[in-house]
Amino acid sequence: MILSRYERMIARRYLLPGKGEAFIFLVASISLVAVMLGVAALVIVMSVMNGFRAELFDKIVGLNGHAVVQGYNGRLPDWRTIVSQAKATPGVTSAIPLIEQPLAATYNGRAEAVLLHGMRAADITSNTTLHAKILMGSMAAITRGSGEVAIGSRLAEALGAQVGSQISLFSPQGQTTPFGTVPRIVSYTVGAIFEIGVYDYDKAYVVMPIEDAQTLLLMGDDVGMVEVKTVDADRVGPILAPLAKTVAGEAVISDWRSMNAQLFEALAVERVAMFTVLSIIILVAVFNILSSLIMLVRAKTRDIAILRTMGATRGGLMRIFMVVGTTIGALGTLAGLLLGAVFLFYRQGVVNVVQYVTGQNLWDPSIRYLTELPSKTDPVEVIAIAAMALVFSFLATLYPAWKAASTDPVQVLRYE
Repeated sequence: MILSRYERMIARRYLLPGKGEAFIFLVASISLVAVMLGVAALVIVMSVMNGFRAELFDKIVGLNGHAVVQGYNGRLPDWRTIVSQAKATPGVTSAIPLIEQPLAATYNGRAEAVLLHGMRAADITSNTTLHAKILMGSMAAITRGSGEVAIGSRLAEALGAQVGSQISLFSPQGQTTPFGTVPRIVSYTVGAIFEIGVYDYDKAYVVMPIEDAQTLLLMGDDVGMVEVKTVDADRVGPILAPLAKTVAGEAVISDWRSMNAQLFEALAVERVAMFTVLSIIILVAVFNILSSLIMLVRAKTRDIAILRTMGATRGGLMRIFMVVGTTIGALGTLAGLLLGAVFLFYRQGVVNVVQYVTGQNLWDPSIRYLTELPSKTDPVEVIAIAAMALVFSFLATLYPAWKAASTDPVQVLRYE
């Protein structure tokens, strides 16, 4: 929108408070603050929701892959062939044998339900998710026949165990006697304590070499599943379709969508709902801009009439008031983006301060899954939010601008 010199001067004058116009300036300032808060709220919430989904996806995929090949009876005797077939499938980047079995662990009279996670020693060493945060010990100690395991930080806290502690694992797969099956109880040394960042994993995971897990569960050379990763998580179904046909009758393939469908669908619904609700804040701010411009037009009726008699065109007057309103929206949008960026940068500190002041635990990992407030800002979403705020602000200027342009100078000056 190109303005002439006098139009820019008048628009700048109307943006600043004049004599007797303090109330109009106050309403305009409130409009700017409302736009700022609306934009900031949308940026913060959408970034947190994106971060929540991305963190959960990374952690879940880091431990379970994009898909798993599971035997119908919970065992894969011919797992080496399946691993070879998976690696030969186009689009598959890795295939790793795993054993996952729910068990119970005890230490010093405390008992907790755990999830045994058996992996090859090389896969334990190369798994970036497990190595994300080693609190105590070293994953290098978790080797075949060492009798050492790695446990999650929350599990260690619940059991009161540390590196070097001897924990006992109970397996229902024991020896059969005339009096029934006797569960196996085997002691292991805690060699490392890790923190993945997902509460459920940190509270339950016990990682050990797959050979030790086979011995504990009396599985022989069998494994429970084969974890598969692909080049594109969103195309995991079409990529693994040939493998599914190959293993049909022996195993079934479950991808990350089916294994965590309810969680990710709930996140998607909540994301849309939050965007819709918070957009109302921007809409309210736009109505404030509309009301402040209407008040400004009413206050400047005499000035508008004089400008019309001096040769100002209707289009020029429309441009002046459109620029005034759009400038308020643009400044509010810019301030909102800056406020959102600052909040996201210090988000965990803000949560900690609010928790300290209120005395409430706002981010309980047992409820929120993750141990810290995540964030992942999508530039496309930020641009869309800013564009939406600017478009709404521009639309709010049309009626006041048209009202100013349609002012009849003869009627106004006749009664002045």
